[in-house]
Amino acid sequence: MKSFSGQLLDEAREAFIDGNYKEAEPLLMQPSLQNSNNPEVYQMLATIYYNRGQFNKAIKTFKKALEIDPHYSDAAVGLSIILNDLGRYDEAKKIFADAQSIIDRKKSPVVNNQIEEKFASKHIELGDLYLQYKRYDAALEQYQKAQSLTKNKIDVAMLIVECFVQSGQKDKAIRELKVLLQMNNKLIQPRLKLGLVLYNSNMIAEAVDQWENVLRLEPRNEEAHRYLKMAQATGITNLSI
Repeated sequence: MKSFSGQLLDEAREAFIDGNYKEAEPLLMQPSLQNSNNPEVYQMLATIYYNRGQFNKAIKTFKKALEIDPHYSDAAVGLSIILNDLGRYDEAKKIFADAQSIIDRKKSPVVNNQIEEKFASKHIELGDLYLQYKRYDAALEQYQKAQSLTKNKIDVAMLIVECFVQSGQKDKAIRELKVLLQMNNKLIQPRLKLGLVLYNSNMIAEAVDQWENVLRLEPRNEEAHRYLKMAQATGITNLSI
């Protein structure tokens, strides 16, 4: 049978996951949880404060979670996101990097593989945030870190391609996509994307060739059919990439 604090935590967690912060907060503020020295308690409270726009209180509470467990990655990422929102980019990167460094030193090789995937996903989250605010160099750095940690190299490579496209570096996007296709010429999404980037670089014949190659691999691929039809339509000069 669970302890009273364990039952409280379960109730608070359930309310938190459901987005019922009005119910979760008083549960998390119960003395038995406040004295439990559990970083998850403070991580959930900090997230609630963040969603209310109480940034200073959220920062203080995330830091409390990290004082309890310096390699509690959810708190590190939450704190990094707030600091990014406030424009404190260098501080945000340091918080995240410090947490990852601690993990790398303390965890066993088997656990490290799991942790690396988790950190890769967090690097992707940060990269997406930087990309949203058009901080392309910072986004690229995060995606490259994620790529070095994850087994899902192709997925992250596509994010890198998108970063190049949005920053106007289409030549680098094309090169990245061609490298992927050299590794595996049966990849569909990289070939579709390559066609789009080529098309918007006024390399129409090359783009059409990529989409036709997709149809050789997947004759019913709707995207390839749609792109070819659009490319053949009069007046179409640019496709959304």
